Amino acid sequence: MPKHLRWLMWTGVLVLVLVASGGASPQGNPDPFGFKFTTGQSIQPIFEGWAKNPDGSFSMYFGYMNRNYVEQLPVPTGPDNKFEPGAPDRGQPTFFYTRIHRKAFSVAVPQDWGKKELVWSLTVRGKTEKALAWLQPEWEIDPIYAGKARNAESLINKAPTLAVDAAATVTLPNTLTLTAAVTDDGVPKPRKDPPKQAVGQETPPTLKPLPGQPELPVNVPQVQTDSDSARGRGRTGPQGLVVTWIVWRGPSAVTFDPATVEVKDGKAIVTARFATPGVYVLRGRASDGELSDQKDVNVTVSGSPQ
Repeated sequence: MPKHLRWLMWTGVLVLVLVASGGASPQGNPDPFGFKFTTGQSIQPIFEGWAKNPDGSFSMYFGYMNRNYVEQLPVPTGPDNKFEPGAPDRGQPTFFYTRIHRKAFSVAVPQDWGKKELVWSLTVRGKTEKALAWLQPEWEIDPIYAGKARNAESLINKAPTLAVDAAATVTLPNTLTLTAAVTDDGVPKPRKDPPKQAVGQETPPTLKPLPGQPELPVNVPQVQTDSDSARGRGRTGPQGLVVTWIVWRGPSAVTFDPATVEVKDGKAIVTARFATPGVYVLRGRASDGELSDQKDVNVTVSGSPQ
């Protein structure tokens, strides 16, 4: 089966999973899945498929869905955030932004992996969710293009390169300057800004329960957060060659100003503001809109919480 058809098949399966986990429940169900929750929900790890590497090994691709619409959760590696079998720490995130994050990272397995399963487990508030990965032929994916048609530009496009200059330590209330040096071939040409929303569409509609469902005080509309902008969802900011930053590992959120910055004269400068001391891994990503490069910065933050 061609890879693009396999990808479409997997996309359909994922949609069914998400509908099942977030769709409406029968009337009167005391656990109404049709509600959106600010806090208190679990995180679902997701296996998104595998790809073969040039050396014969395989990469298993994972994402996640934080079921909360507001609460961002730290889950350190260990019993509550682990891989099995083998080393429990496979470079997975320990800080989880809200909602769905596709192909967030990959884990390499050897070419003789065979029919074994690789399991990512996340436990939040005593509830454990798992993603099971295996080399089923139908789950082979193209991790970059995902079955999308390639035009003349994409066939010659080269990924940007990213280098980061930043201090390794910060003492609160000081901020951290992240200076990214980016090179790129200028392909593809920057997209035009998406059309502006019509007047009256700036605020999402108020969510309403189905008939017979109880009203819950945590039922809220979806609100776009900084992580949404960093991931490009509904982005109306800089287009073309940009750099975004996220917390990959750390005890709390970090404010990046700006969340997404356009590369000018080969540089993109962002200020990181911390509220909680601890050890962080900040992940920078340079993207030309199609291909990308990423680098991690380890930062130790000391001082009193802000």
